[in-house]
Parts: sequence; structure tokens; C-alpha cells
Amino acid sequence: MKKALVLAAVCAALAAPAMAGGKYHKKHNREYGPTDNTIVVSCFRGPWNEVIWDRPNAVFVDSLVAVGYEYPTAHAIAERVCRDKALVGNPEGLKSTMRNIYRNRASHRKHNY
Repeated sequence: MKKALVLAAVCAALAAPAMAGGKYHKKHNREYGPTDNTIVVSCFRGPWNEVIWDRPNAVFVDSLVAVGYEYPTAHAIAERVCRDKALVGNPEGLKSTMRNIYRNRASHRKHNY
């Protein structure tokens, strides 16, 4: 009985890698890297130039989550970008700031490409 259980355990242990198929499995045989998702930088701007009321819109946070950030990190990044005084009325500044954050390999995305 003991020999049969040991033999079954050894066979199961050896069969798992064979069934997985390694790199030849269809689902794993493709390139991994950045997706074609777009980050939509969208902020609510208050009526003043100060950042008193400035907040990220939901589409901004959702697009950050879609490219691999955890929700709390995505929200923190969006808050940081939207509440930067230098970026008020500066769409190119918003774009370049978000690109720099996204390209930073030390960021806290789930998938650092």
C-alpha cells in the first residue's frame, strides 16, 4: 500500500511539468510587454488657478488601473498629477509628467515591463 502511494506521488510530481507544456503551450507562447492601453489624463479643475478643488476624474484612475497599477497607487498618482500647480492649464505638461511616471521602472505597477 505504501509503495503504491509513493509511486502515485512520484508519478503526479513528474507529470505536472509534462502537462504544463512549458514555453510550448499556446497560451504562454507569445511576447509579453506593454499593452496598447491609453492613459487618459483627466482632471477636474476648479474655477481658480489654485489647486483647491482639483481632483482626478474617474476615467484617469480607471485608465491607470487598466495599464497595471493597483487602485490605491493609481489614485495617488492621479492626485499627484492633478494637484501639481505647474500643470494647471498646461496639457503638454500633464502629458509629459504622466509619460515620465509611466516609464519609471521603479513604479509600483503590477507588471513592470
